[in-house]
Amino acid sequence: MIALDDHASGRHFLQIPGPSPVPDRILRAISLPTIDHRGPEFATLGKKVIGGLQQVFQTEHPVVIYPASGTGAWEAALVNVASPGDSLLMYETGHFASLWQKMAQRLGLEPEFLALPGIDETGLPRSWRHGVQADLIEERLRKDGAHRIKAVCVVHNETSTGVTSDIAAVRRAIDAAGHPALLMVDTISGLASADYRHDAWGVDVTVSGSQKGLMLPPGISFNALSPKAIEAARTARLPKAFWAWDEIVEMNKGGYWPCTPSTNLLYGLSEALDMVLEQGLPAVFARHQRWGEGVRTAVRAWGLPTQCADERVHSPVLTGVITPQGVDADALRRLIHERFDLSLGAGLGKLRGRMFRIGHLGDCNDLTLMAALTGVEMGLKLAGVPLAGSGVLAAMAFFAGTPLVDVASRPIE
Repeated sequence: MIALDDHASGRHFLQIPGPSPVPDRILRAISLPTIDHRGPEFATLGKKVIGGLQQVFQTEHPVVIYPASGTGAWEAALVNVASPGDSLLMYETGHFASLWQKMAQRLGLEPEFLALPGIDETGLPRSWRHGVQADLIEERLRKDGAHRIKAVCVVHNETSTGVTSDIAAVRRAIDAAGHPALLMVDTISGLASADYRHDAWGVDVTVSGSQKGLMLPPGISFNALSPKAIEAARTARLPKAFWAWDEIVEMNKGGYWPCTPSTNLLYGLSEALDMVLEQGLPAVFARHQRWGEGVRTAVRAWGLPTQCADERVHSPVLTGVITPQGVDADALRRLIHERFDLSLGAGLGKLRGRMFRIGHLGDCNDLTLMAALTGVEMGLKLAGVPLAGSGVLAAMAFFAGTPLVDVASRPIE
């Protein structure tokens, strides 16, 4: 058991790509006294958070809130629309896409896993360095003349790699193939940090969670629904009880849930939504884009490659950094944690030991990131990694010379 006085002095630097640092304003909201989840005060809270989430998902349709992790919301998305033996077309972009595919198999579904083939010059899978290739999805759907494929499942912001995918392009591919498949998207790490448009992009089910861009602790997750998804749920035959949308959506109309909700986390969610919507989504997205550009400026100055190999789809939420051959990224992370009380994200799955991840989301600012980059640079030097130059100096110049207003004024395409 770790005692409180075992912690180092000063504040720990949590620069993993989620759970993200929680602002004090949200922590104070969570500490409010618990109320009756069947009383009138709770109904006001319930309606408020559902309405706020609709704004963040950019949808006019229901958003279901579960007292569960994002993994639970993955399962909810699948069991509400699918029947035993249904075929799914899933796209491999990284570790979390792979875990969703594994879940589909365990639920008795038949997922087909598309991927960009081959290994690149870093020795890593090409599919784990690029976003979804919509043309491959269109090509496969055109071959499914019997329309056996029930849904196309993709990850919007792949947390294991720092690569985003063009969701609107995936919808266009499905439509171009003339296929009735549902579009299901995981934006667990993208919501409230990267531009996401459930309705405009034609998504049927969006999965997300509380502990990333919404700056909350883990413990609540979401399904945003389309009318087509709700209709599909009426005939889906996978077993479900706790995850079933119908009872939740109906009770949500009055601000309540059929189960006991995470009351105090919903206080925090209410506060998080206020923070995000007070700033406005365009400003929030621009801030994260700027942080991502600043961190990548440092990585380029070090002379190290980013996990994302396509400049067009860098994540605004995190940056994956590939270490040179022979340098154990996990040993480097341990060194940095022990010496500088700085936590970085590990390489997951096929990337274990080959890369680390710097999160730039949550309760963060320029100086937080500068401290993190300084810790990384010192750790790289202590580990004997040859650097082309100082990423710290490069990032300082970027942040000092790129005011947020310059980024916020750019249109979101």
